[in-house]
Amino acid sequence: MDPFRRAQIILLCDLCKTAHLQSHCERCDINLCQTCVGKHLSDSSIRHKVVLYKYRKSLNYSTCPDHADELCKHYCEKCDIPVCSTCVSSGKHKDHDMSDILEKLSAKTESLQKDLDELETRIYPRYEEMASGVQTEKVELEKNYGKLTTIADQHGELLHREITAIVNQRKSDIQEMKIKHLSTLNKNTEEITQKMAELKQIMSDLKSILKSNDVSLTSTYKPRNSEFRTLPPKVRVTLPSLSAQKINKDQLNEMFGSLTPLSINTEHGDTVKSAEAVSSPPVKPLLDDPRLTAAIDTGYKYLYSVSCLSEDQVWTCGNNNTMKLLTLQSELLISIQTKSGNYPRDIAVTRDGDLVYTDYRDKTINLIKNKQIQTVITLQGWIPRYVCCTAANDLLATMASDDYKQYKVLRYSGSTEKQSIQFDDQGRPLYSSGVYISENRNLDICVADTSAVVVVNQSGKLRFRYTGHPSNTKQSFDPRGITTDSQSHILTADPHNHRIHIVDQDGQFLRYIHCHLRYPLGLCVDIRDNLFVAERDTAKVKKIQYL
Repeated sequence: MDPFRRAQIILLCDLCKTAHLQSHCERCDINLCQTCVGKHLSDSSIRHKVVLYKYRKSLNYSTCPDHADELCKHYCEKCDIPVCSTCVSSGKHKDHDMSDILEKLSAKTESLQKDLDELETRIYPRYEEMASGVQTEKVELEKNYGKLTTIADQHGELLHREITAIVNQRKSDIQEMKIKHLSTLNKNTEEITQKMAELKQIMSDLKSILKSNDVSLTSTYKPRNSEFRTLPPKVRVTLPSLSAQKINKDQLNEMFGSLTPLSINTEHGDTVKSAEAVSSPPVKPLLDDPRLTAAIDTGYKYLYSVSCLSEDQVWTCGNNNTMKLLTLQSELLISIQTKSGNYPRDIAVTRDGDLVYTDYRDKTINLIKNKQIQTVITLQGWIPRYVCCTAANDLLATMASDDYKQYKVLRYSGSTEKQSIQFDDQGRPLYSSGVYISENRNLDICVADTSAVVVVNQSGKLRFRYTGHPSNTKQSFDPRGITTDSQSHILTADPHNHRIHIVDQDGQFLRYIHCHLRYPLGLCVDIRDNLFVAERDTAKVKKIQYL
């Protein structure tokens, strides 16, 4: 049976009024026969959307509040409401700009979809990340406060009966601080959870609106994304410490040591940039002939690493236990020796301008702040090698096992390990040496490994391996220093061939930088995309403009 003749109902084309309908134009909301489809599409001033009649979408037009028999198929731009044909022809909307309701529906639907996408992919995940961070801190809370309790017990045992009362008092103080700390974190969690629940409801409502195709609901929708772009405040609590002093029977209370106050500070929540705000940086084309603009004498016999503090100041390390801050004119500003007296393996500057260095002999990662050295990470069974600071102010470090048979990358937030990257999806090792490391602008993690640059995404999934370019290579490709720039280029040192490789974020070779380099090792880029190269044998840092 003809599907359009069921129940003796014959549906005809809205244009010719004689032929059976076959199609439907969703843009114009009219039914068309096979002959009239071509005629309808000939009007190129309108972007038609013609589908088979049985696949048409049913639009839910709202009824005009002033004219009960009319459907609102127009939109008054000035009044910002749907209106019917009678409203348009009346004087009520005289001189007001009118648009087709379907055009408005399309624009509004696109706007709703963008808001939903931003909530699902950008804003809500940040709330999840914050909630996860607080939960991790709560887990660490027990361990850290347990350490304090243990310290108190150890001192109590040394002083025996004479200081039992003092020990109990200190443990009570620790417990009180712990409860206050935990209470603060729980309150922070509740605030975040409440916001997440609101976000879930908004996202659910948006999905319902999009699914309903309701013109009224879609037209009157008011976005709230800007309200949630500013994240809730994050509470930071500084753990108290117990300072123990030598036992003196006459001054037991003072010498036992006192707890530092529990410090609770609430930081203003970060604001998640909208998709429109996260724009691409200005395009900077590569220079055909990169230019050497400065050369810094560092005074080392061999130079290994360089890290930019500013456009005209760089930190360096080489074949002794001293790290130097130098100007472009080779003027020494600061000189700091490592805490252990060992050579630093690598250095990096944090977003706060502090210096981080790795000590592979005592297996530590150290932070230098205001010329004071603080050991932030001590490892067991693994040796820290090279390090970089990320856009989120985390630390990424390459690691080797004690027997140098395994290699991995660890991510730290402060002294807390957040991520370990060691194997691909098939369980095979990603790295065979894992030397210099850098984070790209797209958050990829780039490691100069034996004979290849290994690039994984933010989650640690392998994206590609760059094994060098076959042109005019005298020695095998053995990448060392690595850095990235504002264009998401990856730059890696090729010391045996005395040049720098530039590849794009997908591993495609772009060109070389030569500039009469001699055994380049460490690399870094400043905020203006000037390249700094540490030459091992000349012990010079060369500043190169290549964009």
